[in-house]
Amino acid sequence: MSNAPLIDNHGRLVNYLRLAVTDRCNLRCFYCMPAKGVRFLKNVELLSLAEQKRMLLIMKQLGVHKIRITGGEPFVYTHIEALFDFIASEIQPQTLHLTTNGVLTGKFLPKFKDWGLKSVNLSLDSTNTATFEQMSRRNDFASVWQTLMQLLDMGIALKLNAVITAGVNDAELIPLALLARDYPLDVRFIEEMPFNGVGAREQSLWWDYKRLKNTLNEALGELTPLPAEPNATAVRFAVEGFKGNIGIIAAFSRTFCGSCNRLRVTANGTLKTCLYDDGVLSVRDLLRQYSDDEIIAQKIRAAVSRRAKDGFEAEKNRLTNPKISESMTLIGG
Repeated sequence: MSNAPLIDNHGRLVNYLRLAVTDRCNLRCFYCMPAKGVRFLKNVELLSLAEQKRMLLIMKQLGVHKIRITGGEPFVYTHIEALFDFIASEIQPQTLHLTTNGVLTGKFLPKFKDWGLKSVNLSLDSTNTATFEQMSRRNDFASVWQTLMQLLDMGIALKLNAVITAGVNDAELIPLALLARDYPLDVRFIEEMPFNGVGAREQSLWWDYKRLKNTLNEALGELTPLPAEPNATAVRFAVEGFKGNIGIIAAFSRTFCGSCNRLRVTANGTLKTCLYDDGVLSVRDLLRQYSDDEIIAQKIRAAVSRRAKDGFEAEKNRLTNPKISESMTLIGG
């Protein structure tokens, strides 16, 4: 198998994989799925543990050296420990990251350093129980807060991901931001996206990058831009007197596409070369059809060579599902 790096048709190096290990989640956040939930996939539709392992080995040979494990919620996945053990022993990526909602994370924390986790993204849309329950439709704030404190005690790099939605948790913007004053973590505000299982999203957004930045600036004082990290999705700011930093991710405005180095493999094994495409290749079907890893690697290379320039082009080119109606539980947070 060729070890040549993955370069897309726009000259971008692709070396980062976000793997959604399951579409199941123990929360029901309204910006991710409707109140009654979504149709979760049957087991046969999901990648098995053996298929995940094989796919990761192929990605390693293709030069992917940064991995993020997402869901759904990773810790509702039955084989999550076995998968992390395999990644730590056999894949050994340069950096390994995790996105979790923190509810079930506590009992796994002692293994994080053995697994080599470099950082954790913790989803948290409120600093109080009532608003958390309104956002997530579950009463699990205490568990998430305990996970947050434990991660800080462990010294693992921590980023809080929050979605501010007009008329729901607007009042949480500043309290969430102030967590970066009190604790050494990054608080990142993500523009709401249309991946909520129903597809409803106007072409304008109240809490867009500009409004978030201006409101934070007025409340916190001058936001000092920090140097851009390579391939970063967040624009980061320092605030005088803060132990941590503030970030804004323009996920709906899509201002960071030009440096994107990411691939996504969804819970059902669909390869996405852009968050906004409708899937360009079924890695699951290839794994079940071919015993030769080289054939699968070639098809992944071919898909990367036809990559959309940005999220707007990818959305325009959607064929099987022209209207975005997926849930982030399938795609991976």
